[in-house]
Amino acid sequence: MKHPQKSLVFALVLSCLAPAGLLPASAQDFPKAAVKLIVPFPPGGPTDTVGRLIGIKLQEAWNQPVLLDYKPGAGTAIGADFVAKSNPDGYTIGMVNSSFPVNPSLRKSLPYDTTKDLSGVTHIANLQLALVARPDAPFNTLPELIAYAKKNPGKLTYGTPGVGGSTHLGMELMQRDAGFEVLHAPMKGSAQAHTELMGGRIDLVVDPFLSILPYVKSGRMKMIATMGPQRVTGHPNFPTVAEVIPGFNVSALVGFVIPSGTPRPIVQKIQTDTARVLANPEVKKRIEDLGMEVIASRPEQFDDFIQSEIRKWKRVITDAKIELE
Repeated sequence: MKHPQKSLVFALVLSCLAPAGLLPASAQDFPKAAVKLIVPFPPGGPTDTVGRLIGIKLQEAWNQPVLLDYKPGAGTAIGADFVAKSNPDGYTIGMVNSSFPVNPSLRKSLPYDTTKDLSGVTHIANLQLALVARPDAPFNTLPELIAYAKKNPGKLTYGTPGVGGSTHLGMELMQRDAGFEVLHAPMKGSAQAHTELMGGRIDLVVDPFLSILPYVKSGRMKMIATMGPQRVTGHPNFPTVAEVIPGFNVSALVGFVIPSGTPRPIVQKIQTDTARVLANPEVKKRIEDLGMEVIASRPEQFDDFIQSEIRKWKRVITDAKIELE
């Protein structure tokens, strides 16, 4: 299931922003106290940055504090579990990334049910990913890479920041769809992957577009393709995987979830106010400057998207026999 195009999503969101007078009194008055925003990572990084940007603007709109509470660990499961077990009153919102739909298949036991205990509020944005090669690699394009890998199965090695992330699973999906094989070398973060690639010890790296762009510009890495459905805004010279493998679309999501059972008018109020924040030109530009594409979907759209992602990554994890060590 493909995610709606950005322009269509924004049209739907902005046309459906409910006037306050049409919301039930409980939602009109929300919030009456501080709201917690649970971030499943340590401070710093793109998810935290987006949370801060949105939190500041929601605080202004609500005239109530929006407090970021950091609960890192277990591939974001600790933060998600805290949200799942919170009161379903709208005062605890969770930030999620691509680990959220991956964890049900990757982790043998979760202390919560991803689709029963948590509900989507909005798909905030997608972080663009890219596949790069060492400058002296014997291929320059994705078709050339695929052809080389097919002739030399198991010879190429690609690095990612770790096992089970969107960078790892995205490359496994690409191999499955195009019928080639490269070896995975999980690293302890992006910095190590970059160092290994530039040192010539691995052949490829999959990482967020923005983190590798300076190395591509300086000639220390060679861009093969970006992994979203369209060419990255402002960088039309970089081709997409989808131009070679139709329908291919892998990016790192950022979104809001909330405990299931939260009254729908309150969920809608949070989504509506978040959509207004994301439509703010200043906020939108700052998020795009992080290498992200703003989505701002409605709650039911995000729920559908999460379910489709769970199904997609379950197939990839099963086929590739991916396990956490």
